Amino acid sequence: MHYVNLGRTGLQVSRVCLGMMSYGNNSQRPWVLDEDAAEPIVRAAAEGGINFYDTADVYSTGASETATGRLLGKMFTREEVVVATKVHGETMPGPNGRGLSRKHIMASIDASLERLDMDYVDLYQIHRWDDSTPIQETMEALHDVVRAGKARYIGASSMFAWQFAKAQYTASEHGWTRFVSMQNHYNLVYREEEREMIPQCIDMGVGVIPWSPLARGFLTGTRTRDGGKHTVRANTDAFGDTLYTEPADFDVADRVNEIAAARGVPPAQVALAWLLRHPEVTAPIVGATRVSHVQDALAAELLELSAEEMARLEEPYVPHNVRGHG
Repeated sequence: MHYVNLGRTGLQVSRVCLGMMSYGNNSQRPWVLDEDAAEPIVRAAAEGGINFYDTADVYSTGASETATGRLLGKMFTREEVVVATKVHGETMPGPNGRGLSRKHIMASIDASLERLDMDYVDLYQIHRWDDSTPIQETMEALHDVVRAGKARYIGASSMFAWQFAKAQYTASEHGWTRFVSMQNHYNLVYREEEREMIPQCIDMGVGVIPWSPLARGFLTGTRTRDGGKHTVRANTDAFGDTLYTEPADFDVADRVNEIAAARGVPPAQVALAWLLRHPEVTAPIVGATRVSHVQDALAAELLELSAEEMARLEEPYVPHNVRGHG
């Protein structure tokens, strides 16, 4: 496993990040594994050199953070591991139980740390943009979280490039902490981030840690052109039903399968290797519900695609409407 700096920080992270949304309980998603079932998967990641783990306060209504803290505590000392979580979604009752107000951020970081059983997180991310809260309030509150020692760095997730620029400018204008990472929706069937967000991240020295690098399993063949769905997740993922639906999406998936077959490797390795070939991508966030999924991610980090293979993978793509900001 190779390690790289997260953006222009000195923080070293593995080229693959393990997404912890798959662990906790199945209260929200029937395919989520409990802690006991997750342990061998997380252990395979740790033994494979992955030191970067991403969760959120809304996953399994907090149970993902609890499982993350317990599992990582069995495998690492605190300083060996990089832990990321997020704030924005509804986690508490009442009108102030969601969003990016000072009140919700301050309550949420404390609740996350309690569930994680940690004194700090390495990366505290805003899960989405909040139109109802002035960005000055959000950035100052996040700065205070860092100043209090409860987070080492802050990051953001899917939004428009102008919103990200506004947040970064606001922080700079006041001498507050700036975002060091962008967790965006980016994979072979959704490449709209290449237009503005990724060039902006390169210019700002911001690390790119894409979510859904396998398009929620789409690139591994979990869905078919005739509407077939081959996994529990594909059959119960309403959000995924809104993301990957166009005929050209299936053309891309077919191309992944062609190159994977020629290489004699699973499609997941090819799709992840395509992302990892892009130097602006720090670490794709990979979900895994089997040890083999981790093994594919580890192998992808070593798989070198040729320029011709990269071009063939990209050739079927067609422009999409913006998706994944909701």
